[in-house]
Formats: sequence, C-alpha cells, structure tokens
Amino acid sequence: MENFIVSARKYRPSTFKQVVGQESITATLQNAINNNHLAQAFLFTGPRGVGKTTCARILAKTINCLNPTEDMEPCNECESCTAFNNNASFNIHELDAASNNSVDDIRNLVDQVRIPPQAGKYKVYIIDEVHMLSQAAFNAFLKTLEEPPEYAKFILATTEKHKILPTILSRCQIFDFKRISVDDIAAHLSWVAESESINVDKEALHVIAQKADGALRDALSTFDQIVSFSGNNITYKDVIENLNILDYEYYFKIVDYILNGDTSNLLLTFHEILENGFDGQHFISGLSEHLRHLLVVKDVATLKLLEVGPALKEKYRDQSTRCTPGFILKALDLANKCDLSYKASNHKKLHVEIVLIQLSSMQWTPEQQATPVAQPSQPQATNQKTPTVTDGAKNTKPISNTEVAEPKATYQSPEANKEETKPDPLSKPVVDNREAPKVEVKKPAPTPIKKSQNSNGERNISNVSIKSTLDALKKENTKTDSPEPVIVTEFDQEQLEEVWRRFATGYKAKSPTFGSAIEKYKPELAEQFKIRMKVDNMIIAKDVLNMAALLEFLKRELNNNQITIEPILPGKKERKVVLTDREKFEAMAQKYPGIKQLKDQLNLELDR
Repeated sequence: MENFIVSARKYRPSTFKQVVGQESITATLQNAINNNHLAQAFLFTGPRGVGKTTCARILAKTINCLNPTEDMEPCNECESCTAFNNNASFNIHELDAASNNSVDDIRNLVDQVRIPPQAGKYKVYIIDEVHMLSQAAFNAFLKTLEEPPEYAKFILATTEKHKILPTILSRCQIFDFKRISVDDIAAHLSWVAESESINVDKEALHVIAQKADGALRDALSTFDQIVSFSGNNITYKDVIENLNILDYEYYFKIVDYILNGDTSNLLLTFHEILENGFDGQHFISGLSEHLRHLLVVKDVATLKLLEVGPALKEKYRDQSTRCTPGFILKALDLANKCDLSYKASNHKKLHVEIVLIQLSSMQWTPEQQATPVAQPSQPQATNQKTPTVTDGAKNTKPISNTEVAEPKATYQSPEANKEETKPDPLSKPVVDNREAPKVEVKKPAPTPIKKSQNSNGERNISNVSIKSTLDALKKENTKTDSPEPVIVTEFDQEQLEEVWRRFATGYKAKSPTFGSAIEKYKPELAEQFKIRMKVDNMIIAKDVLNMAALLEFLKRELNNNQITIEPILPGKKERKVVLTDREKFEAMAQKYPGIKQLKDQLNLELDR
C-alpha cells in the first residue's frame, strides 16, 4: 500500500504555468530569465499559502536548468532538474530562518557562499520566514546580500515584510503575492478532484474556497479532510457539516422573515441556529456578510465582487429585488453595531434577539405597530357589583363640603414631589348627568431652589437644599388631621432630659443605632416649648423629624401637645488661612509696635 501524500505536496506546481493566481509575478520572472536580467536578491512577500516558496523553488530550478523551454520553463528532464526533484541538488539550498536566526547561522551561510557551484550555473539560497532573523543576523547578512559573488542568488520569503530592516529591503527586488481568488481556488480544486476521480458539487468547492480565505494550501488541506469524511462523493451538505459552517439557507430564511415582519419565526430560527452549536457573534457576522451580498448584487458593476457559485448568485439576485437599498443599509448598520458590542453584552442571546426584532419591526405596517403584543388580562368578577352608567347616575349623591377631608400631611422628598400621580389606564369614568358641587383642590406651587454663592463666588447649593428640606419637614409635622384641644403644662430642662433618656433607653431595644444617637444628642428647651437638639448631619435631622414616636412620647409624658422639635445643623467652619513669616511679623507689629522698633534698632531682616 502506497504512503498517502497530502494534496498540497502531491499537486505542488513544478512549473510557472501551474502556479495558481500569480500570473503577473510568474510572467515577470520568466521575462527576467529570458532577458538575463536576474537580480542578486529577491524578496517574495504575501499571505500564507499563496505560492511564495513554490515560486522560489521553480525560479531556482529554472535558472539552473540545462535545457529550458522557449517560454522559460524548466524541462524537468536534465540532470539539474532531476536532482532538484529528488531533493539531491547541491546548488539549491533552503534555510529556515525561524530555527536558524542567529549570527553564527548567517556566518556559516556566508562561508558557504564563497564556494562556487560544482555543476550548474548558479548557487541559489532560499531563506524562508526571513523576518525571524535577529537584528544582529540581518546586519551580518548585509554586506554579502549587497555584493554577492556572480554565481550566488538569494531568494527571501516572508509573510511579514514590515519586520524586515529597510537596509535589507533596499537590496532586494520585492514581489508582493496576492490572495488567490475564490474562483481560481475552486477551479484548481475541481482539477484535483478530477485527477483523483472524486465527484464533488460546485457549491461545495466554493464553500471550501471561501473557507480558505485566499490560501490555496489551506484549501487543499480542507479538501483532503472532506475526502476522508465523505469518500469519493462530496456534497454541499457534507462540507457544511464537516467544517461547521452555517448554511446559506438560514440567512435567506432570516431575511425573508425580516421582510415579512414575522418576528416569531425569526426568533425560532435564531434559537435553532444556537441549538446547532453556532455562536451568536458568528451568526450576526454571517448576516452582515449576507446583507452585503444583497447590496452588491443589485448593481451589475459590483456583481463581480460576489464570490459565490452561479446558482447561489441567482438566489441572491432574486432576494435583492425585494429589498430596497435603504433597508439594506439600515440593516447593515444595526448588524454592525451588534457585532461591535456583542462581547460587552452580559446577555448575548437577548442582545442579538433585540437586533432581530428591530430589523423585523422596520417592515411592520402602522396597524401592526399600534397593536399591543399581549392584551392585559381582565380582573375576575367579585361579589361587589360594578356600577354602570345608569347605576352611577342613580346612586350618586351631592358631595357636601364637610365630606371632603383634607389629605393627611406626609413628608415627601423633593424627588417625589416632582412625580405626578398617573391615572389607572384600566379605570373608566362614570358619567353622571346631574351636576355635583365642584371641589377644587389647589396644589401648592413647588418652591424654587435658589442657588446662593459664597464669598469665593462658588455656588453653595447644599446649604439651601438642607434649609428648605428642614422647613418642609417642620411644616409637615405641624399639620394635623383635625384640631386638637390645647394642652399646656409647664416643664423644665431637667424633666425634659429625664423623659428624653427614658425614650432613648426604651428605643434601643427596637433600633440600637438610632436609640444610641438619640441618647447622644442632648435636648435644649427653648421658648414656646420648642426643643432644640444639635445634630451632626442632615441624615440625622431627617430621621428625627420623621420619627413621630419621639414627638408623641414627649407630648404624652410631659402632658403638653404644643411641643415641637427643631434639629440644628452645625454652622460652616471658618477656613484657616496659612500666613507667611512676613505676614505673621506684620500682624504682631500692628499689635505690638515695639517689635518693629526692636527690629530697626538691631538692623534685622526677615528671611522672606
């Protein structure tokens, strides 16, 4: 049984004519050989798997061929060509710079260059991955590369030209290899399949070519993998299953659902894609590419940019007729933004679903946009009869002024005062034919917050807001639901402190933190039974004013319902000004004039 040889080696080009997708470079090299205009050094640069090393080997074999053809191709029959094909040539040397990148390796190479070829015309050195050489090795190679012997030729190959020293680049003829097109790769794969007697679908070959991303070597490796999976009959389904590629049909269905505004099937299809093991970002990237194809296929001039098979190209053309350019551009923008923010999302599936719903809603009619997604459920019937319009008219009584109670005053933060009570959307007004007395409830106008300025010209917003908040809290506490009988019993500071301690001791069991705070702040009896207490901050002041239990306890125990509590915040501390030595001396001299006289008599000077 013969040993298996991978297709990338078995079908490696041996002549310039067999090289795929690099016609301009091969033609230039053939003309240079024919005109005897060969440079002493060449640099082949480009992506992986596009033929750099292959062209270097063909060039080395051709310039040493004893009987080249008329179009400057190697004969593959002479002694030099035969030795090269058998890897036994003494005139062609290959060096891997990735593993031979030191100065000593380059020194050995320079020593070999001094020896002329035993047979043949040229001694060719092919250095692959030359960008891996160290800077010292590059510098050691400069002189030999610039002025080599007449019989020495250097061919450098690299995928990263930007890593090579400019002094090296200036000594070489540079050939930039391009990516191989999908059509060229598919045609070469078709030739390989025919040579191996393998039946393969054209669409399958295009999928393999697109997966290779312009690298023929990658395409041949993938082809061998598919052959091992499918045998001698390769289908489109086998390729997408083996390579884990999302089928084009999914994207066609997704766009159809978007155009029809079918959100349900759109989300179900996306869920099916995730269940098949595909990543959400892979899907959204493929959707962007599909939308790009729909835009490209609309214009005959850009149709060549669509690198797919003929049948698939026709499907793109059919679907693009249903899409406007404006829709495609908006969809592309949404898909691109989703792709960019996908990694930052915490709920990635929902992130993609929202974009799909937005795409679907672009095609909704005004009726669909106005229709709610789900109707609110109706409340179940209870024993209480729901009044109708007629019943409401019969049972409605005039409302007297005494029946309208003033709402209980409660403290609300400034933020809460900004919010307005929203009416219940499910409630329906009951129509009353009889006129009832109108009761107007006037809302207090919101007090504007004035921004004061301190002595430095800075706005002092916090002091104003604290004062206004305390005033509002005091007003709320002074309001009552109904007038109470006035109870006034005199008490002194000692009685107040005794009742205060009893409340703090009892409240510690309920709230140790607040109980300790009440015990810490000592009350002071002021005029008109006003109790003042100094607190540290606004938070404690709010807690004291909002604590109805404290005020009720004091009123009850001291038998006086005219008691009020007023927290006092600490005043602003004066800023300490740091004086210089001269300023200190001048201040002391103003207070004690004798100091200045002493300074003048002793002829003293200040340091600064």
